[in-house]
Amino acid sequence: MRLALFQPAIPQNVGACIRLSACFGVELDVIGPTAFALDDRAMKRAALDYGPLGHMTAHDGWDAYLASRAPGRLVLFTTKGATPLQHFAFRPDDVLLFGSEPTGAPDFVHAAADARVVIPIRAGARSLNLAVSAGIAVWAATST
Repeated sequence: MRLALFQPAIPQNVGACIRLSACFGVELDVIGPTAFALDDRAMKRAALDYGPLGHMTAHDGWDAYLASRAPGRLVLFTTKGATPLQHFAFRPDDVLLFGSEPTGAPDFVHAAADARVVIPIRAGARSLNLAVSAGIAVWAATST
């Protein structure tokens, strides 16, 4: 199981995902470009001392990520998802992919996904925070 972030824009979300990676034992891929330097103080502060427990790999861009990505299904979490989270059957080698905070995932990322999943939220709410969504997804995927 892996967690992947496509062009994240908020360093604190990456820091929280580093903690998530460490606590659940999933590897983290950060697909650039990011809107901040990966040594950003805010990211380090959010990760606290969990960095050594997690394993993060930075990729220069989408093509570099695809060229080196681990085998397994690419499962895109999106507000435009087709399958509600509670109806999706995860596999141990799935890659849980999340789009950028302000824009989501572009069409070419949607096209590359093997599955698209939505976390159901109440009507009228736009979306969850990236790190919160990733936490929900990782928990659901690793607890099945």
